[in-house]
Amino acid sequence: MKLSLDASSSVPPFEQVRGRIIAQIDDGTLVAGTRLPPVRTLAGELDLAANTVARAYKELEEAGYVETRGRAGTFVKGADAAAARGAAAARTFAETARRLGLSSAEAIDLVRAALRED
Repeated sequence: MKLSLDASSSVPPFEQVRGRIIAQIDDGTLVAGTRLPPVRTLAGELDLAANTVARAYKELEEAGYVETRGRAGTFVKGADAAAARGAAAARTFAETARRLGLSSAEAIDLVRAALRED
């Protein structure tokens, strides 16, 4: 796995790490079962604090992209990852719809309309 960060970017380093790993998973560079480098190893390669990489890995796990298997390491998740990411996106949308004061019916109508836009 090869990652590079943009030191001049306004995007925080943990978000850059997370985003680049997601991009590699989405484009097939990182396939299911691929072991990610240990937190300290990747932090050293990127000249970051270990906590920065650990935060990126934690957020990737919460979003369903990877799973941590204790001392065995962190691995790219398999086929169920798409469903987990979809569920996370749905939760985010539902929270936004509530914040905007949309009814359930209005929110569902918006999703249906968006799905038809291909």
